[in-house]
Amino acid sequence: MILIADSGSTKTDWCLCNEGTPILAVQTQGINPYHQTEEAIELVLAEELLPQLTRLPDSLHVIFYGAGCANDTACGRVREAMQRALSADDITIHSDLLGAARALCGHEEGIACVLGTGSNSCLFDGKDIIANVPPLGYILGDEGSSAVLGRRLVGDCLKNQLPEAVRNEFLAEYDLTQETILEKVYRQPLANRFLASLTPFLSKHREVPEVHTLLVESFVDFFVRNVKQYRRPWLPIHFVGSIANAFKAELKEAAESLGMELGCILKSPMEGLVKFHCG
Repeated sequence: MILIADSGSTKTDWCLCNEGTPILAVQTQGINPYHQTEEAIELVLAEELLPQLTRLPDSLHVIFYGAGCANDTACGRVREAMQRALSADDITIHSDLLGAARALCGHEEGIACVLGTGSNSCLFDGKDIIANVPPLGYILGDEGSSAVLGRRLVGDCLKNQLPEAVRNEFLAEYDLTQETILEKVYRQPLANRFLASLTPFLSKHREVPEVHTLLVESFVDFFVRNVKQYRRPWLPIHFVGSIANAFKAELKEAAESLGMELGCILKSPMEGLVKFHCG
């Protein structure tokens, strides 16, 4: 059997396949070795994944695509946790970016992008990632991601860049003050998840001119600072992730303002990954 995982910072989708057929799909919280220790990852597997798997087969191949799995140290952290929690030795760890490229492009050349809690992009030649502008995380980069959209939202709120009624509604809806925001961002762990959790407010108020501008400018930043560097203007740009799926109209507006063409947009890469590995 094959257990395929697609993990971002917020959630992990798992799909158990038997002889090429998906038989079980479950979800846990996100696993990201940049933000979590080996022990924390093992705890997620033991407390959230294992109870949802009725029985582990004797022979299990785990294929894990994850945010933060960009080097041997990070991949090793995930592998060690899986070996202990799942008692599996046949474990393959890849970056979530390769997972996105395989799900979006299959075996064809293309530009594959991730817009979720974090953001990323690459030029894919149908087999390998041949170019990648480093995403750099939500402090230095991750343009267009939910964490950066949330960061921009709270910044605009506290610096009075939103209409007063919208600002007051936002603070009341999330029970926030300037003090609690600063506490959650600078003193509590996983600030990226807190910021990402605020994006439903943007979706609900996308018709407010200031919010619309915030969204489109953020996506323009993503295209200019990342996609343009691949110098393949004839290629459509494919996207996967909750933010790309939720803000298709604003993403398209940003692309068209730069003369770029969008390709397919998927909320999750799992269907494409199952097809890639089992089809």
